[in-house]
Amino acid sequence: MSSTCTVSILGCYAAAPGAFKNPTSQVLNIRNHVFLIDCGEGTQVALRRNKIKFVRIKHIFISHLHGDHFFGLMGVISTFSLLKRTAPLTIYGPVGIKEIVLLQLKLMQNFTSYPLHFKELSSKEPELVYEDDAVTVTTIPLQHRIYANGYYFQEKEGDRKLDINAVLNLNIDKAYFNKIKQGGDVTLEDGTIVPNSELTFDPPKPKSYAYCSDTRYKPVIADQIQNATALYHESTFLDSHEHLCKPTGHSTAKQAASIAKQANVENLILGHYSTRYNDLEAFREEAETIYPNVHLADDGKVFTF
Repeated sequence: MSSTCTVSILGCYAAAPGAFKNPTSQVLNIRNHVFLIDCGEGTQVALRRNKIKFVRIKHIFISHLHGDHFFGLMGVISTFSLLKRTAPLTIYGPVGIKEIVLLQLKLMQNFTSYPLHFKELSSKEPELVYEDDAVTVTTIPLQHRIYANGYYFQEKEGDRKLDINAVLNLNIDKAYFNKIKQGGDVTLEDGTIVPNSELTFDPPKPKSYAYCSDTRYKPVIADQIQNATALYHESTFLDSHEHLCKPTGHSTAKQAASIAKQANVENLILGHYSTRYNDLEAFREEAETIYPNVHLADDGKVFTF
């Protein structure tokens, strides 16, 4: 089991794209799952630039239906067909995402070469939207100008690690190894019960990643993502433009840092910067007055936790 997760930033700027500033999109690799999160214009070009294999993307999570978060989706869907994809693709997003995609495919008379599934969202409470034996994904209800969700990706706890010296010293048969790794005790031939704690080590601490873009300052988010490995939180504005947050449905760097502090997360990644600013370091400086472990997203940057 991998003990790391990586976040590849494909784009992290607000509103319209610039020559070197892509709108929001990123890829999370967690427990060998590759999830595409939001899909702003230029995403498929950024995927190639970052050498991310299209075939590994089986799930796309769209936060809301503003163009800078999904205008790249049709390009990705179409390119998957050009590449003769056959594996299913599931798209998660607000009610309306299915209609948008299927109408375009219908008018283009260009349906996909692979099964295309949709999980449309409307709940204003956290909702489990994906689960397998390794990972869960739960929505994080946000507060934007339109219906929006973040997503909370969590590893499940893996098997315990076998203490090979301990099991060999007790002459325990290999047939019991899987049972031991799954937490079972072992009964020796003389009837002695050996507790699992004497035969194994704790598994690596499960990783978790909270993605929150776009949203006004919403303190209740912190309750859901306590102790997350990393939080990506939008920081559209610096403190000097805090008065713009409420009408636009966005946050400042300090507000993002406040969420990180309240949630006791290990790392904070800032992003979704307004293009009015030229110096990203100012975002870090303002956030660090509240929370110490601040990272700045930028196009092409990769974070490993």
